[in-house]
Amino acid sequence: MSTLVSGEVVQQHNNRSSCWIIVHGKVYDVTEFLDEHPGGSKIILKYAGKDATEAYEPIHPPDAITTNLPKEKHLGTVDPNTIVQVVKEVTEADLRRKMLMEARPPLEEILNLHDFEAVAKVVLPEKAWAYYSSASDDEITIRENRLAYQRVWFRPRVLRDVSKVDWSTTILGQKSSLPVYISATALGKLGHPDGELNLTRAAGKHGVIQMIATLASCSFDEIVDAALPDQTFFLQLYVNRDREITKRYVQHAERRGVKALFITVDAPQLGRREKDMRLKLVGDDAGAEVQRGQDVPKDQGVARAISAFIDPSLSWDDIPWFKSITKMPIILKGISTAEDALLAYDAGVQGIVLSNHGGRQLDTARSGLEVLTEVTAALRARGVYPSRTFDIFVDGGVRRASDVLKALALGAKAVGVGRPFLYAFSAYGQEGVERAIQIFRDELEMNMRLLGVRTLDELRPEMVDASAIHSHVGTQPEDKLYNSTYQPLALAAFRSAKM
Repeated sequence: MSTLVSGEVVQQHNNRSSCWIIVHGKVYDVTEFLDEHPGGSKIILKYAGKDATEAYEPIHPPDAITTNLPKEKHLGTVDPNTIVQVVKEVTEADLRRKMLMEARPPLEEILNLHDFEAVAKVVLPEKAWAYYSSASDDEITIRENRLAYQRVWFRPRVLRDVSKVDWSTTILGQKSSLPVYISATALGKLGHPDGELNLTRAAGKHGVIQMIATLASCSFDEIVDAALPDQTFFLQLYVNRDREITKRYVQHAERRGVKALFITVDAPQLGRREKDMRLKLVGDDAGAEVQRGQDVPKDQGVARAISAFIDPSLSWDDIPWFKSITKMPIILKGISTAEDALLAYDAGVQGIVLSNHGGRQLDTARSGLEVLTEVTAALRARGVYPSRTFDIFVDGGVRRASDVLKALALGAKAVGVGRPFLYAFSAYGQEGVERAIQIFRDELEMNMRLLGVRTLDELRPEMVDASAIHSHVGTQPEDKLYNSTYQPLALAAFRSAKM
């Protein structure tokens, strides 16, 4: 039976030498954890002796504190009759966001995925937008991800009966209503109070597969518990330095019915995302901790703080160990060369994702679409492509169904889409995600008919001209929609001078 703790007692423990906080009605002694918190002690001390749930929830899974804090530091349940309610100050920023949310375009006026991004850019808090939209260094790769699709041109076939078209498929043996899966993105509650549950509810309703992120704001079990019966999930994994933690997480996911394990292999260290860093989301007033990890510089932004647990020693030698702890198909997420694609095939995994982490890792890395052409050529030369046991996926930069069809024609099995769904629920909640799915359907129907294919199996490499895919220079149409939402990097700014 849980111990009942008086709110007045909690309030007395409001300093560095004795720091208690309340989260979701439970009382925790975090005194010894202050200096270990990746977001620094400042944010915890701000809520010392108080209810920290509102600050905690957007950037932590609900079970983060219970998982990482020793049981003896779990002090009990706060007596609800003794809590002094803290009246939240309504700031000008709060009022402005409320006004902007009320002024959003009606959902029926959202015609494409760029629209969601444009609305999210306006209504999201500045720090949330900085975290979601930021990419590494000069942000060349994030823009190249989009431009690559514009260097591939269709070669449509005509006079085919396209009165009926079918864009359903199977992904790793699982039925999907789209050749698109929802790729993993972190910290959904920065954009919406329900976070990733918006994705879960919409995906289940429309037969789309969701990849659960290691760094989701909602806990793994919370997401799975919100699913419909037989709803399909994949799991994205950042490998923990403590392999026992990784093993427990993976095996728990398998027991709960997750159908595939996507191991992120391109993040031994997270890239420098300067929009995020410049706002010092961690050092100022937010804090972040998904799993207990190492201390990090407090001016590195939320991305660095929440990822300190990731193991930089991960190597090809670890693949047999992963195969020994799970029967799920294993896919390596973050392959960028034909050489590593061949190594992945030789390692006996079931697939790869050609990805540069949404442009958030190594800047000037090539787009997944460009890498796709060399990977399929290398596998074909080896005599192992196409394969029934090894699938190729692509993510990064997809904003149109035409992008999806280009990737599939060039050899991808399916395409991962992350930020557009994130922006959709940040701007409109679950209904936004459902609208995004419908936009994909409408665009697929039109583009398949105009391309002359009735099913995805009819797509062929000859239906696209990718001869310019490797050309990174030259004239090309400017992407007005994408560029209208792209926020240029800022330089160091002068402080206001006092005269």
